[in-house]
Amino acid sequence: MSFKLNKNQIKRFSRQIVLKDIGALGQKKIIQSKVLIVGMGGLGCPVAEFLTRAGVGYLGIVDYDNVDLSNIHRQSLYNIEDLNKSKVKSAQKKLKKINSKTKVNCYKIRLNTNNYSKIIKKYDYIVDGSDNFETKFLINDFCKKSKKFLVTGAISKFDGHIFTFDFKNKKTACIRSFFQEEKISDEILNCEYEGILGTVAGIIGTIQANEVLKKILSIGKNLNNHILILDLLNLNFRKVKLDKLKNVP
Repeated sequence: MSFKLNKNQIKRFSRQIVLKDIGALGQKKIIQSKVLIVGMGGLGCPVAEFLTRAGVGYLGIVDYDNVDLSNIHRQSLYNIEDLNKSKVKSAQKKLKKINSKTKVNCYKIRLNTNNYSKIIKKYDYIVDGSDNFETKFLINDFCKKSKKFLVTGAISKFDGHIFTFDFKNKKTACIRSFFQEEKISDEILNCEYEGILGTVAGIIGTIQANEVLKKILSIGKNLNNHILILDLLNLNFRKVKLDKLKNVP
């Protein structure tokens, strides 16, 4: 890392740099990192916001949808002025106001078997904030094959789930270790059917961002091979170990 932090960067990120586990070297790692966020909804918004505030240099955001009035209570980057506008374009404008040095690439698409690989391969850290199992399995399988670092989130009602997979480790489990059914209804991930308290999305998304930053910095312990289950109605938190399936390579 040959570049030096300038005076503006030192001032902006001073409260991070002063942490002994981060310092100037850690801040440089953050600035040089490339993170892709799939789904700019209740999870993707806080992930994108806090990674941008932390100084992540390259951010990719994926979402094919437009902002709906029902989104605003939990999707923190949008307001009334964004109604019926592209989520990724609206988010990009807000993120640029937070940190103009973060390069934000927009993908107004739905990930599918024809386009996912050429997008995901450009990034080192992947955050899954999608709301359907087809996309989650697609991301999971490609990250596993490509040995990417993946943080997956899911929310419903008052509950949240966070999975972290470091696929450079051959012994790492994957999301298929938890969802083993042949067919799973997307209704359990869909806020329209199940409902969601807005703060739940913010909390889970923030933890996802925290997992990414820890990995970028190589500090602390991440959730690799575990799922963190949060019942925020009763404030019960559980961490459950995931075992790699024998029939999954």
